[in-house]
Amino acid sequence: MKVKQSAVLPAQLLAQSHRMGQLLARLRLARRIKQTDAALRAGLSRNTAYRIEQGDPGLAIGQVLRYLDAIAPGSTLVDLLTEADPALVALNVREQTRRVRDLSSSELDEINF
Repeated sequence: MKVKQSAVLPAQLLAQSHRMGQLLARLRLARRIKQTDAALRAGLSRNTAYRIEQGDPGLAIGQVLRYLDAIAPGSTLVDLLTEADPALVALNVREQTRRVRDLSSSELDEINF
């Protein structure tokens, strides 16, 4: 009888599975790899790659590790979870960069003392 893992896992473990999927998706995007290409490299279907990135806890750990290796060869789960990959660091920096607008003359007068 098949057991749906998301039904039997505690909420904390489901959240961890979901977080790992999010990190894999971010790493793939940071390295500018299409999901279909990553799945092909890992020997998985695109549907399985989608389920991995959604954090489906019913997948085999070997599939997750193959997917990680297809995206970032030589990376470990520790590298993924600590977001130590240079591509992830660069993505975080790009996301934090924001344009700053000039203050209007009335705003400048308010802070001028």
